[in-house]
Amino acid sequence: MTTTPISAVEKTKVELAPGWAKFVTVVSAIAIVLHLFLRWFVSSSKMQMDLPLYIALALGGVPLLVVLIRKLWARELGSDFLAGASIVTAVLLREYLVATIVLLMFSGGGALEAFATRRASRVLEALAKRMPALAHRRTGQGLTDIRVGDIAVGDTLVVLPHEICPVDGIVIEGRGSMNEAYLTGEPFEVEKAPGSAVLSGALNGESLLTIQAEKQATDSRYARIMRVMEETQQRRPRLRRLGDMLGAWYTPLAVGIAVVAWVLSGSVERFLAVLVIATPCPLLIAIPVAVIGAVSLSARRGIIIKNPAVLEQIDSCRTFIFDKTGTLTYGKPALTRIVCAPGFSESEVLASAASIERYSKHPLAAAIVEAAKQRGCEVLAVSQVHEPPGEGLRGTVNGREVFLTGRGKISTGKFDLPPIEPGLECLVFIDGKFAALFGFEDAPRSDSRVFVTHLSPRHQVTRVILVSGDREAEVRSLAEKVGIQIAYGARTPEEKVELVRSETERAKSVFIGDGINDAPAMQAATVGIAFGHENDITSEAADAVVLERSLGKVDELIHIGRRMRKIALESAVGGMVLSAVGMALAAAGWLPPIGGAVAQELIDLAAVLNAVRVALPFGDLRDF
Repeated sequence: MTTTPISAVEKTKVELAPGWAKFVTVVSAIAIVLHLFLRWFVSSSKMQMDLPLYIALALGGVPLLVVLIRKLWARELGSDFLAGASIVTAVLLREYLVATIVLLMFSGGGALEAFATRRASRVLEALAKRMPALAHRRTGQGLTDIRVGDIAVGDTLVVLPHEICPVDGIVIEGRGSMNEAYLTGEPFEVEKAPGSAVLSGALNGESLLTIQAEKQATDSRYARIMRVMEETQQRRPRLRRLGDMLGAWYTPLAVGIAVVAWVLSGSVERFLAVLVIATPCPLLIAIPVAVIGAVSLSARRGIIIKNPAVLEQIDSCRTFIFDKTGTLTYGKPALTRIVCAPGFSESEVLASAASIERYSKHPLAAAIVEAAKQRGCEVLAVSQVHEPPGEGLRGTVNGREVFLTGRGKISTGKFDLPPIEPGLECLVFIDGKFAALFGFEDAPRSDSRVFVTHLSPRHQVTRVILVSGDREAEVRSLAEKVGIQIAYGARTPEEKVELVRSETERAKSVFIGDGINDAPAMQAATVGIAFGHENDITSEAADAVVLERSLGKVDELIHIGRRMRKIALESAVGGMVLSAVGMALAAAGWLPPIGGAVAQELIDLAAVLNAVRVALPFGDLRDF
C-alpha cells in the first residue's frame, strides 16, 4: 500500500527540507572557518579567501532565495523573511562573511527545528507492514499462493500458524486461537472453532485454520481502519507554530526600521546592519531548544513525545475526549453478579457460558472464562460456534444450545428478566430458555473522577466527553461515576472519528485512548494521547504516549507544555527586545553589519541559555 507521509501532507506552505538545513549548517560553518583561516594564517587574495563563502552561499543561499520568492508570491511573510533579506542584501554589498554568518544562524535554527519536530509519520507504514502480501487459497489442486488483492468473497483460505489473517472471514476447519490485540486493544488470545469469525490483521496462534473469505481485502476491517487513518492524516491541519505567530508582526517592524534608516541616512549599509541584528534567531533557535528540553523532560517522566507541536497546543485545548475501557477504567471487567432463573444453577450456567466464550472476541469473554476457572468449572465440549457481529454468541455445548447476548438484542416481553442495573451485563439462554444474567464491573481508575473534575477550574477546559463502543447505558453509568456530563455509547471507530472532527472544529481538542480502534480518532484530534506502549500502531498515531497508565501523567504533560510555552516566549520575546535595541543602534549608525552579526550571536546565546531551563528539574507537575 502506498502511503503519504504526514510531513508531505502538512506542507501546504513552502518549506525547506530538514535535510537541507542540516547540510547547509555544516557547509556554512566549514566555510566560515576556512575563510578566517585563509584570512589570518595564509597570504591569500580576497578571491581565494572568499571562495569558501561563495560555495556556502551558492549551496544554501540560492535555495533559500527561491523559497523566499515563492513565499512572497504566496503572500507569506514569516520569521525567516528577515534572514533571507539579510543574506541577499549582504551579498549585494559584497559582505560575504556577514551573509554566511546569517545563513549559519538561519540553517542552524532550521536543523534544530527539524530535530525537535516530528518527521514523516510511520503510522500507515506500520499498518501496511503488518498485512501479508500473499494468501494461501485452497483449490482442488491443493494450496496456491495468490496476492491478497486477488482474494474473492467465498474463497477458501488457509491461515498457517503465526501468520496474519488477510481478510475477514469464518472458520470452517480447525481449532486454535488468534491475537486480535491490534484490532480490539484487548491483550488476550481469542479461541477459534468452526463458525467463529476472524478479522483481517489478527495474528494466528499455533494451529492451522481454514477460513472462508466473507469480504475482499479492500473491504475488510483492517483495510477500512487504514483508509480512515489515511483520510484523517490528509485532512489534519498544519499547526501554526509559535515562531510564525511572533514573526507575523516582528518581521514587518524590522523591515520598516531598516527602510527608514536607509532613507534617512542614504546608507544601504545601515539597512543591512538593521536586518542582520534583526534576524530572528531567538525565534529560529531558542524555541526549538525549549521544545527539545520539554521532550527530554517528558521522557524522564515516562511520556514519549511523538509530535513536539503537542507541547505548544495542549495547554490551549478546551475539549477533552476520553475513550472508556483502559482509559478511565482499568480495562479488566470482572464477573461480579450471577442471577439465575429457576431450574438453573450457577455452576452449570457458568460452565456452559465459559466453555463457549473461549471462542469469543468480546471483551467480557475473558471475565467469564476467568470466573469459571476460579470456581473450578469443567470445560465442556463445544461445536457450531457462531458469532455474527452485534448479535451475540451461539454454540452447542454438550449437546445443548447456548446463546449469550445483550438485553437489547432480544424481545424482552417473552422472558422474565431481572431489572436493569448500572454496569455491564449479558444474558445467557440455554435451549431457548432464559438461564441467567451475568453482571460485570470494570472499575473506574482511582484518579479518574478527581482528574476529570479538575480540568475545568485548573485548565479552563469547557467540554469533557466520554465516547465508547460499549452500550449506551454502560457508558453513561461510568460518565456519572467520574463526573462527565456528555457521553456517547455504541460508537464505531469511524463514528468516533466524525465526533472528534466535529468537536475539533468547535475548539482545540485532546483525545485520550488506547487500542488500534482509537488510532484514527487520535489523528483527528488536535492532540492525541495514547496510554501504554504495547500497541505499536496506536503509539505511532498518537502525538504523545504515556507509558504508565495514569491520568496523572496526562496532567504532567499539560504542565510541561505550559511551562515550555512560557519559557519559549520569554526567550523569543526577550531576544526580540534586545534585537530591537540593536536595531536602534544600527539605524543610528553606531553598529556596523559585522558588529550586528556578532551582537546577534550574543543575543542568541542568552536566549538559548534561558530556553535550556525547560529541561531542568523542578517541583511537582500535578495540580490534583
